[in-house]
Amino acid sequence: MTRRSRLTIVGAPLAALLLTACFGATSGQELARAARDRYTTRPVPAYDARILRDSFGVAHVHGHTDADASFGLAYAHAEDDYGTLEDVFLATRGRLAAKRGKAGAGPDFLNAWLGVRQAVAARARTDVDSASWALVEGYVAGFNAYAAAHPDEVSDVAKDELPMTPEDMISGFVLTSPLFFGLDRVVLGLMDEPLIDRAAAAKDKGSNGFAVAPSRSGDGTTRLLANSHQPWSGAVAWYEISMHSDEGIDFAGALFPGAPVPLLGHNKSLGWTNTVNAPDLVDTYRLRLNPDNDQQYWFDGQWRTLERERVWLKVKVGWFTLPVSRIVERSVHGPVLRNANGAFAVRYAGIGQVNQVTGYYALVKARTYAEWRAALAKQAIVATNFIYADKTGKIAMVYNASFPKRNAGFDWQGVLPGDTSAALWTAYHPAEDTPAIVSPRSGYVYNANNTPFLATAGADNLRRANFDPTMGIESRQTNRSVRAFELLDTIPKITRAALLAVKFDARYSRAGWVGVVLDSMARVDTVAEPSLAAAVRLLASWNGAMADDSPGAVLATTVIGPAIRATYLGQPRPPAASSLRDGAQFLMAHYGRLDVPLGIALRLRRGNQDLPLRGGPDALRAVYSSPSADGKLVGEVGDSFIMLVEWGADGVVHSESVQPFGAATSRAASPHYADQAALFAGERFKPVWFTEAEQRAHLERETRVGAPRTPR
Repeated sequence: MTRRSRLTIVGAPLAALLLTACFGATSGQELARAARDRYTTRPVPAYDARILRDSFGVAHVHGHTDADASFGLAYAHAEDDYGTLEDVFLATRGRLAAKRGKAGAGPDFLNAWLGVRQAVAARARTDVDSASWALVEGYVAGFNAYAAAHPDEVSDVAKDELPMTPEDMISGFVLTSPLFFGLDRVVLGLMDEPLIDRAAAAKDKGSNGFAVAPSRSGDGTTRLLANSHQPWSGAVAWYEISMHSDEGIDFAGALFPGAPVPLLGHNKSLGWTNTVNAPDLVDTYRLRLNPDNDQQYWFDGQWRTLERERVWLKVKVGWFTLPVSRIVERSVHGPVLRNANGAFAVRYAGIGQVNQVTGYYALVKARTYAEWRAALAKQAIVATNFIYADKTGKIAMVYNASFPKRNAGFDWQGVLPGDTSAALWTAYHPAEDTPAIVSPRSGYVYNANNTPFLATAGADNLRRANFDPTMGIESRQTNRSVRAFELLDTIPKITRAALLAVKFDARYSRAGWVGVVLDSMARVDTVAEPSLAAAVRLLASWNGAMADDSPGAVLATTVIGPAIRATYLGQPRPPAASSLRDGAQFLMAHYGRLDVPLGIALRLRRGNQDLPLRGGPDALRAVYSSPSADGKLVGEVGDSFIMLVEWGADGVVHSESVQPFGAATSRAASPHYADQAALFAGERFKPVWFTEAEQRAHLERETRVGAPRTPR
């Protein structure tokens, strides 16, 4: 049994729990209320920010201080997507299920199980420096100011929870950080009860990132291409913004709801993008329970008592909100789950850490590569690849992670013994052990959620033998990584046009995992199932391109999609015959043919926009879709925020960007609800107006929020 194997949970089904639960409150919710009470009994500082909206509705916030700018950021984001920000806020309180029902139970359970509020209460005031705390205070004040000014938008649940506090924002980082390196999938493997949305866990958490040095660009320009793959709406959808203050923030990029600064993008000097990496940062331990007292476990020669806490998930069911009881247990390793096979504890990188916001704030303030690497060296950001470029022509790929220092002699990829401290790590490798490629002779770096040992031309790549095997550095290759290397390594000069052609490439490589899937389709027994013969022939003749003139493209999407979803969940790929059968039946039912042109089936839909798309699952032009009632495959995940950043020989930065929809994320009546859709579908960009002069030259409206302190 591997640690990701699926186990059966012991316990009553959710419906029974709803009928038998009693009212109560979790200690995490009590801590949240205590933080709220403290926040409301002291004066909130005054903030002053200007929000300049350009002709695409993108917000550019300006303030005297960084905290002013963060105040304006929160206010502007709420103008565009208050509902999502409120959901994030409620999730940090463990109260999302009270608003969203069963769909919110997963985040609420994780919040309690991970002990998020306890960790924040114990460590935030000491581990988050004063400058970062002031930044966070500015953000929460901006959110609270918007909610106070728009009470009709505030849900009944949120009315009972407001105001947001700094502890809430910090809790959001603590809650979501481990999900990006796969903690949710490990938890799913240890429980059968549907408290965590399996479909959400299977969503692509990928991305592409490219950097090209002047020596390889053909025109002396340094280029950075950010190409994150995220859901197109919701709590982890990108929101574009630029942020400027007299105190030093001067940055354009994008962030997730609840972040007080952009998480990727650029300033005048440097920029970066991220791709999700997957080092082995989660360990599962089998506990040996006392047969006479199952609340004790054996560790280093003695019985220890599990920490136990009863928590309550308040779940909306119809018109009612009912409490669901859970017992949360913790061992010296970390939180514990029980199932039919026993009790298992989980330990993960960053456990108990609450200073993530300090890392991103330091990155945004960096002006040189040395300052930027020093910010990463804080190890506040537990995991994610960074692709970097700057005006000096330096480029880099950093496989960033907090790697546990593990003893040799254990199967760190499997289930570990929970009875010995020899298998329990308590420290991390120093930052200098982090795999990184800096300014390779090849003149380019890239990552597409693949091993860091293939990030540039062959001779310049890192060598696995130089790294501790217990670090668990991944070996996987995506189709995107294989295809990117096939293209980049054959281009003598990676010009702007060449780089964009690579990014928007919509072809599958037979050398990667997709080739294995297609080979399995070719072996389907058409004698036993003659109805699949036409589908087998079509895929066999398919040229691997996701394009209208490639007849097998849509059928390929229907078989590649399920295979990659299984990969994200750590499950076996579905049998070839069943995938092919499902895909063929879907196409025949809705189109009466298998060779449907891609643009007819694959669509971008938003408001009054219904546009053809090009791309597919794990293509460099990544589009993940779900079938609609009319049989169209509607894009919902994949290529999302895309930004091209360039520094010419003069060192001046220029950038362009595009989103699938528009800046007014959830405001259907806004002209910016879908005004970027045609650009996105057409694989084109809009300008990023970085300076205030540029913003004013394309100004749609200006708003001043807060309490002005000095005239301007």
